[in-house]
Amino acid sequence: MAKTAIQQGPWSLRELYAGLEAPEIQREIEALEAKVLAFEAHRSELTPDLAPAALSGLLKEYDGLLRLLSRLDGFADLSFSQDTQDARIQAFRARVQQLAAETANRTLFFQLWWKGLEEADAARLMQASGDFRYWLEALRLQKPYTLSEPEEKIVNLKDVNGSAALVTLYDSITNRYAFQLEVDGEKRQLNREELQVYFRDPRPDVRADAYRELYRVYAQDAPILSQLYQYRMRDWRSEHVRLRGFASPIAVRNLANNIPDDVIDTLLEVCRTNAPVFQRYFELKAGVVGMDRLRRYDLYAPVAGTEKTYPYAEAVELVLDSFHRFEPRVAALARKVFDEKHIDSEIRAGKRSGAFCATVSPDYTPWLLQTYKGKPQDVATLAHELGHAVHSLLAADHSLLTQHAALPLAETASTFGEMILVDRLLELDPAPDVQRTLLFREMDDNYATILRQAYFAMFERQAADIIEQGGTEDDLSRAYLANLREQFGPAVQVSDDFRYEWIVVPHFQHAPFYVYAYTFGQLLVLSLYQQYRAEGEAFKPRYLQILAAGGSDSPERILQRAGIDMRSAAFWQGGFDVVKASLGKLEAIEAGR
Repeated sequence: MAKTAIQQGPWSLRELYAGLEAPEIQREIEALEAKVLAFEAHRSELTPDLAPAALSGLLKEYDGLLRLLSRLDGFADLSFSQDTQDARIQAFRARVQQLAAETANRTLFFQLWWKGLEEADAARLMQASGDFRYWLEALRLQKPYTLSEPEEKIVNLKDVNGSAALVTLYDSITNRYAFQLEVDGEKRQLNREELQVYFRDPRPDVRADAYRELYRVYAQDAPILSQLYQYRMRDWRSEHVRLRGFASPIAVRNLANNIPDDVIDTLLEVCRTNAPVFQRYFELKAGVVGMDRLRRYDLYAPVAGTEKTYPYAEAVELVLDSFHRFEPRVAALARKVFDEKHIDSEIRAGKRSGAFCATVSPDYTPWLLQTYKGKPQDVATLAHELGHAVHSLLAADHSLLTQHAALPLAETASTFGEMILVDRLLELDPAPDVQRTLLFREMDDNYATILRQAYFAMFERQAADIIEQGGTEDDLSRAYLANLREQFGPAVQVSDDFRYEWIVVPHFQHAPFYVYAYTFGQLLVLSLYQQYRAEGEAFKPRYLQILAAGGSDSPERILQRAGIDMRSAAFWQGGFDVVKASLGKLEAIEAGR
């Protein structure tokens, strides 16, 4: 596989615009206005007897309009992620968000017309809708929860300076935090990404100090951050439950994912039933790291005294090589991210925390953000986010409206990419100690992605009810501590400072009830990876077909074509059976040491 010189650094956004002052930004805002005006002129044509060819033309015109808006919006969001503290970027982002809301309002009539059609008329038109078919089908699902056009317009405008503004405030406040940590007698000032490295430090006191410092800083703003979350959730319930008529706050996300409520109930209940599997693992790990009982501080303690570090260029080539050995086409798509300088990996103050892959539209290779520090977890994160990019690129033949996979399937390629990486690491060094270390890391990651996220979702459901009943920050924190103590049982000691962990989780603010998608995706991929190991080459076309589908069909139908029944509790239990098998291997290794 050909190699390219890889350097760690910021991404380039020049494919979008040369900068905030680029004259083409204003030209494209004006072009967007012209496109919206042209689209509005079709309003009188929207009748039940519209010709299928006319609908096809309208859909293509709408898709083109949204691609232009997505370019502006993507540039604003990616610029903000580069530097959350730049006032000019904040102002530009707010301007684009307002523009997006106004565009949504002015084109809203099209979606409302489609939702309001009688079934026979919708069925006739849908047959000629091509790649847009599933998007139209999914819109029809929202019909019972759709308000009048004036009400929908008010909601769109309200969100810009309401819920979206709350999220921006949360990000702006928390991304300016600086943390102090003493290590080896030296006091260090760190951002959150740098601090989190010490959660996996081999020294118990350093791990504990790192967590305590995280919560000390967040706790200072706990009353403010808690209020942001409470207003966010009150707004969510007011709009979706009271006005639109959803049965519960989580049902909103379920419908957006086109996943029946009872499937998510089953998924979370299977997770709750299997919590003792991870409790058993934490009891094993306690003995390995020399403790009678793990503290919550020690959850990700390394089993070896020190962890290997990976220079950035080596990590990139390791991930790309892993992808290449699975399927050269997958590696070639992942390499585009580096060739086009679409990754921001450096450590930098003011940069958005966490990691993500952002798909602006099918016209562009996705942009990736992470803060690479050389730890094994950073290499896994790189594989994860590159998996997302591959997923988007495989689905780039679809329209903007059907490229993005539904959230429960959106973690498929990313998690699969991590598993490919682990297999490659085992090939490169099959020594028993390496296998043992990787199995421990795999169990840590499975906990973080499956059980931790499932209990996050359970907390969100409970938090929504607490807020509805007039609960306070203390009530939410007590509920969160109880949530932790249930999932860990007697295996892990949870100290009171973890009562603040819920305000540290940005997903709660950014996308309520998003988190169960990680659980769904991880258990799904465990099943798929078992199929890959059993079938080899015969598995690959079926897997790539899942990715290439993007969001062009319902999750249930996409999975059915791969022989998976997401409604079955046995299917989800099958994912836990894979986890149990890994735990069994670890227990056997430890028994033989």
